[in-house]
Amino acid sequence: MNWNDQVVLVTGGTGSFGKKFIEVLMREHNPRKLIVFSRDELKQHEMQAAGYNQANLRYFLGDVRDRERLVRAMHGVDIVVHAAALKQVPACEYNPMEAIKTNIIGTSNVVEAAMDAGVKKMMALSTDKAVNPVNLYGATKLAAEKLTVQSNAYAGGLATRFSCVRYGNVVGSRGSVVPVFLKQRDFGTITITDDRMTRFWLSLEQGVGFVISCIEQMEGGEVFVPKLPSMKVIDLARAIAPQATINVIGIRPGEKLHEVLISEDEARHTVELEKLFVVQPAEAIWFGYSWQEKGKLLENGFRYSSDNNPEWLDLEGIREYVAPFEQAYRDGTLEG
Repeated sequence: MNWNDQVVLVTGGTGSFGKKFIEVLMREHNPRKLIVFSRDELKQHEMQAAGYNQANLRYFLGDVRDRERLVRAMHGVDIVVHAAALKQVPACEYNPMEAIKTNIIGTSNVVEAAMDAGVKKMMALSTDKAVNPVNLYGATKLAAEKLTVQSNAYAGGLATRFSCVRYGNVVGSRGSVVPVFLKQRDFGTITITDDRMTRFWLSLEQGVGFVISCIEQMEGGEVFVPKLPSMKVIDLARAIAPQATINVIGIRPGEKLHEVLISEDEARHTVELEKLFVVQPAEAIWFGYSWQEKGKLLENGFRYSSDNNPEWLDLEGIREYVAPFEQAYRDGTLEG
């Protein structure tokens, strides 16, 4: 796939993922045009002031809740990366309809606009919280996944293909626990909700690289899941603040002890490759079902969760992930 010929639009383009995606894509692939679609004029202005102002970069104000605006923005677009979402679990719990409007209806609008505009590929970002969801955020992302994957059936003879990527916690992204722990360290006490808690772990750069790779490979209908290391949240606290006191304050509503990236039910139609899993569509009524020729089907009862993962980060491995955010914190430039 030649990115130089592609016009790319990123919803949520001023968020943590969106900014890193734009940085990497411009640096390594230089698309013909890249459109930043987001609703925050201040963040767009700040991005331009920070040097995101190349000649092939465009800024488009709009909200994924506004289907007509999306149709206008997607005119002539080849690839859509759908990263816009409300993702703070407590905020989604307290404002459920707002989460539904952005994460579910907004995804539906992106899908329909992409079909109407003749976009070639749409890749939606999902989360481990969409698997067996216990909070509204996870439920909305599960619905968004289903909307995206099943929309391949509606595409019919049209060119548009829809897929998802699903991965775990991104270290240092907005809402990440890393900036919280760094700030708490100054006071000598770190708070965690449960000392048994585990999470999947990846960097923004890894997430962006994975999305780009999956866009290049997608046929339509897949959910791509990277193979990721797990870490214990208590080890993260110890890696960041080894001298601090750790207070266990109790698990919060809507929070899991361990996250799951592939459930037992999905595993029946999931293919394992060297660096990723591909969840094939449950019903092979269109395409996206040829991956079993490229990898191996999973064994019965397989479950990919953060507590049964064969790959774990030790304290030194965690410190390597956290090091850039330590420096940003010292410089006063850390977002969180």
